[in-house]
Amino acid sequence: MLMATTTKQWTLEEVHSLPDDGNRYELVRGELFVTPPPTDPHETIGARLSHLLFAYVESEKLGYVYRPQAVMRFEGSEVEPDLMVRQPNANPDPTWDNAPMPILVVEIHSPSTRRRDQIQKRSLYMEVGVEEYWMVDEEQRTITSVRRDRQDVVTRGELEWHPNGAAAPLTLSIADVFDERRTV
Repeated sequence: MLMATTTKQWTLEEVHSLPDDGNRYELVRGELFVTPPPTDPHETIGARLSHLLFAYVESEKLGYVYRPQAVMRFEGSEVEPDLMVRQPNANPDPTWDNAPMPILVVEIHSPSTRRRDQIQKRSLYMEVGVEEYWMVDEEQRTITSVRRDRQDVVTRGELEWHPNGAAAPLTLSIADVFDERRTV
């Protein structure tokens, strides 16, 4: 006899009570995701992207480039993107609940996160109004740009990002993101 299985629906309170064991815990619409600490190549790609975005974000007055430990929280979901761009929180409430919505979210795929980055997180980011979402694939050496208003763009050469409010676009060379010989 087959029995239906149900998946536990987690709350933020339950997630916040989990032990600090070096793993990253994220909650997307009640579904708990546990991620081990990132690898050195993963963090190197994040550092390169952060470096490449920083001057542009500053010159265009788009806000700040946030790295891990910065949280995006929305209606019971809480995720920790690898990188995001948003305005600083002007609200006196120091929690993540009232932080501005990011205009760019970047997730760097790893074997344990690829599926959730492509499905659950993508859906969440588009639903809550993130302007653009990049999925960085080290294995394929691509960046996939996702926006609600167009088809996904998979880039192997140059990626152009022109957020609302920016006078000029930023053009990134994908080789600069993945080239291990390059120094930042």
